[in-house]
Amino acid sequence: MKKALKLLGRILALCLALLLLLALVMIVVPLTETGDKTPVPGSADWMAQLPDDKLLSEIVIPGTHDSGTQYVQLAFFSKCQAMGIAAQLEAGFRYLDIRLGVDEHNDIFQLMHGFTKCKTGALAVDSLYLDWVLDDCYRFLTAHPSETILFAVKQEHGDESVEAFETMLDAYIRENEGYWLLTDTMPTLGEARGKLVLLRRYEDEAGLGSRAGIPFLWANQNGHDDVALNAASEDNGYTLYVQDRYEYGTEDKWNAFTAGMDAGRSRGAEDISLSFLSTKGILAYGHPFAYAKTLNARLMQANLALDGWVIVDFASAPLAERIYSANA
Repeated sequence: MKKALKLLGRILALCLALLLLLALVMIVVPLTETGDKTPVPGSADWMAQLPDDKLLSEIVIPGTHDSGTQYVQLAFFSKCQAMGIAAQLEAGFRYLDIRLGVDEHNDIFQLMHGFTKCKTGALAVDSLYLDWVLDDCYRFLTAHPSETILFAVKQEHGDESVEAFETMLDAYIRENEGYWLLTDTMPTLGEARGKLVLLRRYEDEAGLGSRAGIPFLWANQNGHDDVALNAASEDNGYTLYVQDRYEYGTEDKWNAFTAGMDAGRSRGAEDISLSFLSTKGILAYGHPFAYAKTLNARLMQANLALDGWVIVDFASAPLAERIYSANA
């Protein structure tokens, strides 16, 4: 009996040690993973220097991948940003990657990364809800009316139909419609100043027309080498050039990033070039920070002429400046 109790005690101690190790990896380690915190003067108003007649597709724009994941479940695998969305906007990022699911308890949108929920803090119980993200965007645009926000929405998780998802999102927009530029064609910066521009990564199943936003769909690229996936033609007459290979190692990702950007350089004025520097690596469950640390440093140091909209993990103000300075 004593031997059995002793063995049981060892098993419980081992289980406790494993739980503590898991907590360390999933919660504590991600809290130490941050980007460059150096502020950049003027980062909140950099679009003020650009002419009104420029199409947004002609402007080099910094953006963030999985923008709501500063705090997220299973953070070691799912965290892609070290700043909240309000801080990202102040740092100069103007493209937000917004991934939504419906909170089954409150019937409202929450931000997601795959099946993991974005949170308001590392140990927070509360999910990060769309209302709070939109409030951050509205406050920013009120304070910085020269700027615009590209709001790219994806239905990330849940069983709702696309029509129901789209209709629910439209209800959010109607609450503060004055902050939105709802169009299905590429606007100029002058038209978009002080507004959110909706980019939809889903079909217009609700038949909202221009209210549905600019169609913004592309095939899943994950680890495929097929360069034909880089371009998607839209019914409204423009082509979307995308490089979003998120299951590549560091060197393959960098090569895909530069090649994808080169492929979009000869596009028409209304065509969009979208280049993701983000990747989780080749494993089923990766670690975005490990790759972002290397790739972001490489982008800062490389003598590379940037073009189009450039999307990164672990954003920082110096990284945003590196991107939007290409407009000069």
